[in-house]
Amino acid sequence: MTPNDIFNANLGHFDVDPGVIHHFSDGLYAKQMHLPKGYMAGMHSHNYSHLSVLGKGKVIVKAGDSERIYTAPACINMPAQVIHSIIALEDAIWFCIHATEETDVNKVDEVLIHQGV
Repeated sequence: MTPNDIFNANLGHFDVDPGVIHHFSDGLYAKQMHLPKGYMAGMHSHNYSHLSVLGKGKVIVKAGDSERIYTAPACINMPAQVIHSIIALEDAIWFCIHATEETDVNKVDEVLIHQGV
């Protein structure tokens, strides 16, 4: 199975619990996820650019019309309003880091994820 087959088979789906852990600091939020091999963190975008950190594993990042393979450790800039997704080629630990004052785990995605996707 090629990376594109994995991407197309899982498009918009995440069939496992990514074990999200929320981290908050003054004006910063980090979402930590475990992405098992073969799974994808779905397509979405944000109103603001942010950093993502690959702490473990190997992934494909699709952003707009481009895609790139990253192997941990890696720090990736995600541009504002660019639809992106992450496909785990190996078990991976992924962190999305955002500047926000929101600290309610039930509202943070609503605040950060661009609603036009």
